[in-house]
Amino acid sequence: MVQLLLAVIYLSFISLGLPDSLLGSAWPSIYKEFGVSVSYAGIISMIIALGTIISSLQSDRLTKKLGTGKVTAISVAMTAAALFGFSVSHSFAALCLWAIPYGLGAGSVDASLNNYVALHYASRHMSWLHCMWGVGASVGPYIMGYALSGGQSWNMGYRYISYLQIVLTLILIVSLPLWQKRPQETKDNEGTKKEDAPLSLKQIIRIPGAKQVMIMFFCYCALEQTAGLWASSYMVLHRGIDTNTAASYASLFFIGITIGRGVSGFLTIKLSDVQMIRLGQGIILVGIAALMLPLGNMVTVAGFITVGLGCAPIYPCVIHSTPSHFGADKSQAIIGVQMASAYVGTCLMPPLFGLIANHISITLLPLYLFAILILMFCMHEFLLKIGKEDA
Repeated sequence: MVQLLLAVIYLSFISLGLPDSLLGSAWPSIYKEFGVSVSYAGIISMIIALGTIISSLQSDRLTKKLGTGKVTAISVAMTAAALFGFSVSHSFAALCLWAIPYGLGAGSVDASLNNYVALHYASRHMSWLHCMWGVGASVGPYIMGYALSGGQSWNMGYRYISYLQIVLTLILIVSLPLWQKRPQETKDNEGTKKEDAPLSLKQIIRIPGAKQVMIMFFCYCALEQTAGLWASSYMVLHRGIDTNTAASYASLFFIGITIGRGVSGFLTIKLSDVQMIRLGQGIILVGIAALMLPLGNMVTVAGFITVGLGCAPIYPCVIHSTPSHFGADKSQAIIGVQMASAYVGTCLMPPLFGLIANHISITLLPLYLFAILILMFCMHEFLLKIGKEDA
C-alpha cells in the first residue's frame, strides 16, 4: 500500500507541473490575438502567484483539517476547472479571472505534498518526485506546440491539459483511503508524530536561518519562473525564431530540469544537500553565460537547457533538508512559509522583467537571471554559516 501511495504522489507531482509552463509557451500567440502588450503575461502570472501565496499560507491549517489526500484532490480539481476556463476564454480579462482559482489550487497542494514527502520518504524520492513535476512541465509546452502546429488555437492546448487534470483528479479521489496510512521510510523522521501548535509568521521569522531560506526560495522561483515564462519570447523577439518552434524549444528548459532531477536522485546517494545545491548554482551560471554568447540559436537553446539542469537539484534539496535544519516539529510551518516566499518571487520577478523587456530590451534576460543567482548564492552561504554558529 505504501508503494501504491508513492505512485499516486508521483502522479500528483506530474499534475503540479503540467500547467506551469503553458503560459510562457502560449503567450506569443495570446498577446497578438488579444492585442495587448507582451509584458501583460506578467499580470497573469502575478495573479496566479498571489493565489498560491494565500493558499500556501493556509496549507498547515487545511492539511490538519482535511488531510493531505483531500487537499491534493481538491486542489487538482480546482486547477482542472481553471484550465478549462482558460480554454474557453477569448479576452485578457477572462484569463485574469480564471487565474484566481488556478493559483488558489496550486499553493496548498504544493506545501502539503512537499512536507509529507520530506517527513516520510527518503531523499532520493524528493528529487525523483520533483523530476515528475519536470515531466509535467515538459509535456505541457509540447502539447501546446502540438495544438499550434496542427492549426488549432492556443485554447485547445489548455483544453487538452484540463482533460489530463480531470483524469488525475479522479485517480486522486479513488486513492483517498491510501492516505490514511503514514509511511515511515526515513530514519531521521521515525517517531516524530508529535504535532505542536501552529507557529505564527512572526515566530517563524525569528527562527535562526528562516529569513535566509525564505529569500533563497524567493530567488530560486524568481529565476526558474522568469526563465520559463520568457524563454519563448526571448527566442522569438531576440533570436528571430518562429513562434511555433520557440514554443517547443521553450519546453527544453523544463526537460533540463526533469533530466537533472532524475540524475540528482542518484547523486544524493553520494553528495550532501549542500553539495547538490552548490553544484546546481554553478551549472546555472554556465547556462547564463551561454545565453550571453552571440553564437547562434542552438547555443541559446543549449543555454536554457543548462539553466534547467542547474535548477534541478536546488528546490528538492532545500526542501528535503528543512526538517534537519529546523526540526521535524517545525518543518510544516517552515515549508509553508518557504512556499509563500517562493510564490512571492514568482509573483514579482517575472512581471518585473516583463516591464524591463517592454521598456528597455528583452536581451537583458541573462543579466537579470545572473543578478538573481548571485543573491540566491549569498543567502545559501549565510544559511550555512548560521547553522555552524548554532552548532
